Amino acid sequence: MAKEAYKKLYDHMKETSVLGSCAGVLGWDERTYMPRGGSSHRGDQLALLAGIIHSRMTDPDVGRLLEDAEANAGYPLSPEAVNTRHWRRFYDRQTKLPKELVEEIARVTTVGQQAWSDAREKNDYASFKPTLGEIVKLKKEEASALSDGRGRYDALLDDYEPGETSENLKQVFKDLRDALVPLVEAIGNADSKPDLGILHRDYAEDRQESFGKMAAEAIGFDFESGRLDVTTHPFCSGLGPRDTRITTRYDRNELNQAFFGILHEAGHGLYDQGLDSDHWGMPMGEAVSLGIHESQSRMWENFVGRSASFWSYFYPKLKEVFPEALSDVAVEDFVFAVNGVRPSTIRVEADEITYNLHILLRFEMELALIEEDLSVDDVPSLWNEKFKMYFGFEIENDTDGCLQDIHWSCGGIGYFPTYTLGNLYGAQFFDTAREEVGDLDAQFEAGEFEPLKSWLTEKIYRQGMRYLPAELAVEVTGKPLSHEPLVNHLTTKYSGLYGL
Repeated sequence: MAKEAYKKLYDHMKETSVLGSCAGVLGWDERTYMPRGGSSHRGDQLALLAGIIHSRMTDPDVGRLLEDAEANAGYPLSPEAVNTRHWRRFYDRQTKLPKELVEEIARVTTVGQQAWSDAREKNDYASFKPTLGEIVKLKKEEASALSDGRGRYDALLDDYEPGETSENLKQVFKDLRDALVPLVEAIGNADSKPDLGILHRDYAEDRQESFGKMAAEAIGFDFESGRLDVTTHPFCSGLGPRDTRITTRYDRNELNQAFFGILHEAGHGLYDQGLDSDHWGMPMGEAVSLGIHESQSRMWENFVGRSASFWSYFYPKLKEVFPEALSDVAVEDFVFAVNGVRPSTIRVEADEITYNLHILLRFEMELALIEEDLSVDDVPSLWNEKFKMYFGFEIENDTDGCLQDIHWSCGGIGYFPTYTLGNLYGAQFFDTAREEVGDLDAQFEAGEFEPLKSWLTEKIYRQGMRYLPAELAVEVTGKPLSHEPLVNHLTTKYSGLYGL
């Protein structure tokens, strides 16, 4: 009976995952090629699919089959047990949500993304405010339905980072902030400064694209199973086996934005392409959390892509692509420039050290929106107040402030903390990789990235959802998550660069 129940569940969930991937294609198209006028109809399409998926996930037969399958799930870490355990979690969450609410969130957030994009382009928060208010209202309803006595924010956070809590995040952020503030101050007082003008010369966009694709392919991104496109806010979509889409945005006079955006999204793409395709559509074939996913994008972007050893291999190739812009620039000066610490209004362009202050600001803002009844009317003023407190200067416009990120327009409240968790997990994983893979710097200098990619595939990607994020950290590194590996990495690296 249990085996038969599991097989029925497997087939049902496989079909449901295919429907989800159809919604994923529509979402990718919306953010890349869909004409602006199509947002309302796209909202109807995605709402319909969301309703169908919700109905399939909450079908009473699923509950009955789960009870039978759970009775004989077997070894707790077996694929069958892992799948059954997470199907139960998904089922319990979905059955608490009314279908009408799920459909309405899908519809409103689809329209909301276009409203956000238009408002961002025009620096017009007022035009986005009504839609944001509607999204926050709907997400509060969702959180209340899911809360089970927890805070509403924790109920939303759990969708992105299973097992995590806002109270733990507050402590994690405090420990990290307390360690990094003195380092940022010391860097600000250092006599040595990078020449950031190097990054703002003339870099033709088509050549930026070709070099970025070459680097992404070199670290292991498979373009036979993926593609690179342009969007307003870069993202990665793992749509299914052998179909992973990454995006970036270009500025002819800003080299960092597109290149490190490509490496960042390629890091996400390596995770998606490294999942076990035999388990596609099942928890064993899915990433365990956004924090673990982000650990990969930040690792490939920062620990690999901004390292001196990486550019020892790639800088001669970059000079061949941009001989006019870089003919007078030594590799040491270029590496210093791409690692320059400079407070910025834009999160995705922030340096490694100040990046986490951006996340702290957003975490506090969305926590207040959900738990403390912060009005959408007050979002720009509070954002600007917090920004000045954390960064020491004022924001000139909302496009560079509260309108810069797409997340809230997508309904992704609870998403932002996973970025800092990704930095923390990434540092800890990278330390362990250095111990187990060998001399990574020597490998990077030789253009060899496969050893690290293979290690990550075995230790993280192929594990699917076998472990919760905190459990995976212990399984891979032998230690619970700590802020110390990230702080040690940043202190060592930037002390050397700035002569501290």
